Amino acid sequence: MGKRWANRIAIGTLWFCGLTTVAILGAVIVYVFVRGIGQITPEFIFTKPHGVNAEGGIGPTIIATLYVTGLSMLIVTPIAVLAAVYLAEYAVQGRLVNAIRFAADTLASVPSIVMGLFGFAFFVESMGLGFSVLSGALALAFLMLPIVMRATEEAIRSVPRYIRWGSYGLGASQWQTVSRIVLPAASPRILTGLILAMGRAVGETAVVIFTMGQAIYLPLLPTDPGRSMTVHLYMLAMEGINMEAAYGTALLLMAMVLSFNLSARWLSNKNRRLQG
Repeated sequence: MGKRWANRIAIGTLWFCGLTTVAILGAVIVYVFVRGIGQITPEFIFTKPHGVNAEGGIGPTIIATLYVTGLSMLIVTPIAVLAAVYLAEYAVQGRLVNAIRFAADTLASVPSIVMGLFGFAFFVESMGLGFSVLSGALALAFLMLPIVMRATEEAIRSVPRYIRWGSYGLGASQWQTVSRIVLPAASPRILTGLILAMGRAVGETAVVIFTMGQAIYLPLLPTDPGRSMTVHLYMLAMEGINMEAAYGTALLLMAMVLSFNLSARWLSNKNRRLQG
């Protein structure tokens, strides 16, 4: 009887914790949705802010957010994927590989404010790039690198060994096996890691505010400064100049992050069904 009640209490506690987490998320989504849905209009999405109270829309901030995120993905993807291929397929497992993995895990735990200050000191000041989309993309790439690299390594390791053996048996080289067999088989999980990293980049504020700047006009070149949605939201909320626009920006930003996470979950479930 004691074990049965202990089991029920444990299961009840787990259910309570899970439902509490869902309830908190639901409360945040509902609150932001109620406060911000009235601001979501074509004018708000496609026009630029103007006036002392930031009337108008947030079009340039949306473009700047997608711009810096896409550029950071172009920078980080080849580096992270090739590093993961080396660790999973070529490197001799030992102290050096463990040190690389430890460095990646440590880099993933660095606070974003520290990465922003590093990006300001190195890219903006030392390299002379100034406040620009390129500086923000490089700083975000440092932040996203361990996420993409570790996700790619795990995806490559999840590919069954007998697939490699069959390729080797047909006379393929190691690089041919990796590039034409292993990477395509692991691509759904790699893409999931990339999408999750994009969601992390979209929601960052400290990194881009110190590297990309706060210019409200539309950035055209990578050397132009810009203002991301998170920085715009921060400015509106901290100065209290237009809270309605702040909640509208928060709603659009939350929708973008949720879409990235739901896309990653959908790809993961699809990959699981294909493997099953």
